[in-house]
Amino acid sequence: MPTAPPRVVLVDDHQMFRSGVRSELGDRVTVVAEADDVAEAVAVIEQWSPDVVLLDVHLPSGTGREVIEAIDAAGVDTRFLALSVSDAAEDVIDVVRAGARGYVTKTISSDDLVDAIIRVSEGDAVFSPRLAGFVLDAFAGGPPAAEVSEADDDLDALTKREKEVLRHLARGYTYKEIARQLTISVKTVETHASAVLRKLQLSNRNELSRWAAARRIW
Repeated sequence: MPTAPPRVVLVDDHQMFRSGVRSELGDRVTVVAEADDVAEAVAVIEQWSPDVVLLDVHLPSGTGREVIEAIDAAGVDTRFLALSVSDAAEDVIDVVRAGARGYVTKTISSDDLVDAIIRVSEGDAVFSPRLAGFVLDAFAGGPPAAEVSEADDDLDALTKREKEVLRHLARGYTYKEIARQLTISVKTVETHASAVLRKLQLSNRNELSRWAAARRIW
């Protein structure tokens, strides 16, 4: 049975650009909604729970990071792919630290953009080649020895199954995908995820992803 196209919300403040992207994507993805500012983006993402949000990093009323953080706080299970004219290192690092799974510039071809959307929807991280270096540099230093020791202690407090769930969460898998991968129920995944966050003293999945990335836990 053919896989359904990823469901996408497109967030950008230029209506002409949104129309162009929608046209270029065609029926290879399903654009379920559009938004042009932070508040509208949060509202439509909460309404539609898309597979992927194509997100500009600069909006008239705020930033892409604010959208990601608001959606994370609302508990909506979706993935973000930044699509921006900016290729500045600070913009890339800012949205990645917030929880985006990828960052591509608006010079990307339509075929490559469709491929990026599909890959992000499946849990991969996708970056334009030059931008990938910014992400690697941001996490290249590694944590101090004291943090590594602390991380080891924290990991020791987790059960084997909780460690498996932790790694899948850090890679960006949804609860349903983790349940399928580990052959357990979604409810069991949710229980393990709550235990992981509690034991590591983290508030949400974005904090967990950053914690894991800083300690090379994948």
